[in-house]
Amino acid sequence: MNLRRVDLNLLVAFDALMRTRHVGRAGDLLGLGQPAMSAALSRLRYLFGDDLLVRQGGGMAATERAIQLAPEVSRLLKEINRLIEEPQGFDPAASQMTFRLRLSDLLSALILPGLLQQLAKIAPGISLEVVHLSPEGTVDALERGDIDLAVSTGLSAPKSIRQAILFDDRLVCLTRNGATIDDAALSAATFAALPQIRVSQSPLDDRFIDRQLATAGLKRRIVLTLPHWLALPEIIEQTDLLAVVPESIATRLVAGRNLTLAPSPLTEPGFDWSLYWHRRTDNDAAHVWLRKIIEEIA
Repeated sequence: MNLRRVDLNLLVAFDALMRTRHVGRAGDLLGLGQPAMSAALSRLRYLFGDDLLVRQGGGMAATERAIQLAPEVSRLLKEINRLIEEPQGFDPAASQMTFRLRLSDLLSALILPGLLQQLAKIAPGISLEVVHLSPEGTVDALERGDIDLAVSTGLSAPKSIRQAILFDDRLVCLTRNGATIDDAALSAATFAALPQIRVSQSPLDDRFIDRQLATAGLKRRIVLTLPHWLALPEIIEQTDLLAVVPESIATRLVAGRNLTLAPSPLTEPGFDWSLYWHRRTDNDAAHVWLRKIIEEIA
């Protein structure tokens, strides 16, 4: 293949098509009409010698070849974009970069205020995009280059994923004042029988609570599963439910509310919140700078 004859805009079109799996929506992302996107898909099929996307139901399904290409194309586009945006090295004060971070709503409340204050002072042109992914999805996104940094705990990651500890934490029980958990120290069996809320995206409940209960033949009574953390205070304040929450954020959740904290009845160890990134950005000046800022404010 003669690379001089390859239109790099086709790779941008491919990336949009793989993200949306829809010609019309991909066109909307790029500001192109459907005929132009259909033409781009035809050229991509010729370029790669594969259908790439085929009609299925109301959308399109990716072929095996397209699935293999997608992470590499995404990574290449990010590298090209970085070269164009930062041609003379990284200058925070002049940069217009956008960083994509993985943070839960809990961690966003903990980290973003201080981070945004710092950016406003020393890098006003930089913007952030925050996503919330499962632990497995976080590792995959770092590998693909879909996100730049992640803050999480205990990720099971390959050697290509780097890690720096930000701060220590432990789990506590969050409940309404006057609820059963206030009255006395709970046994594991009593704790497991109480009606509880679980946050589905959190790796903490399974790692530190459910596995330990399982060794004793116990299982929690989960009556509500939520995708995020910050709805907890409103719900717990008006019910007899409890939730197991990291102490770092629980102390903020109880402020000004009819809520209280109690120690977990389980003997789980403390844990670390860590910053994760891919090794390909180890020496990237912009990434090194942002990691340092986050480590300083955490």
